Amino acid sequence: MRRVRYEAILFDLFDTLVLFDRDRLPLVQLDGRAVRTTAGHLHPLLAERYPETTLDAFHDALVWSYQEAERRRARDHREIPAGERFRLCYGRLGLDPGAVPEEVTGRLLAAHMLHLARAAECPADHLALLDWLRGRARLGVVSNFDYAPTAHRVLERAGIRGRFEAVVVSEEVGWRKPRPEIFEVAFRRLGLGARAALFIGDRPEIDVLGAHGVGMDVAWLNPGREPFPEGLRPPTYELGRLADLRGVLEGKG
Repeated sequence: MRRVRYEAILFDLFDTLVLFDRDRLPLVQLDGRAVRTTAGHLHPLLAERYPETTLDAFHDALVWSYQEAERRRARDHREIPAGERFRLCYGRLGLDPGAVPEEVTGRLLAAHMLHLARAAECPADHLALLDWLRGRARLGVVSNFDYAPTAHRVLERAGIRGRFEAVVVSEEVGWRKPRPEIFEVAFRRLGLGARAALFIGDRPEIDVLGAHGVGMDVAWLNPGREPFPEGLRPPTYELGRLADLRGVLEGKG
């Protein structure tokens, strides 16, 4: 294969550039079950103001709010920011979302996102790939995530934030992949067109569909060697692991 040249490489964040490990989340006992969740750390913060709220009820509302936010996002790919998701949680608990002080929501967000950031890791072979890409291509991140400060914190914790000229997070843009708007923000920040960049992501219906939709080549990260969904345009490349990108760019993949 011939060597492939792109001016920029854009990465999805979670489960592509960094891996999220639920086993790193705090463990809490709920109704006799051991559950990995942030709820055990968040509940005391809410209970200071609303002591009638039980841990079990809070956990159930927290899970429901995530599911409801995902349902709404799926309709038109508008982002539901994390603060809005907590307001859904309050309503589920029977609280007036408009009456919950912003300070309470801020504390819940900070605690929740701290633990999510701690559960994300950039593997050594991903770091090695970024080292190899230095000077070969400009780098960016395009991520669906509902709280941009945490996406930046994850990159900072991994020591790689400075390697990316553009970090575009759906919470800041208002739109999620596969919508074109979030990719177009990255193009503007880099001053490049779609054909000059390659996108890498793990979700066919989000990453592959979205990148093709704006005219980008796309590499599908598929470590489980799953079949590609029927009805979607196949990716330009398929990677068993992120480090395989080097072989693709060198014409060996």
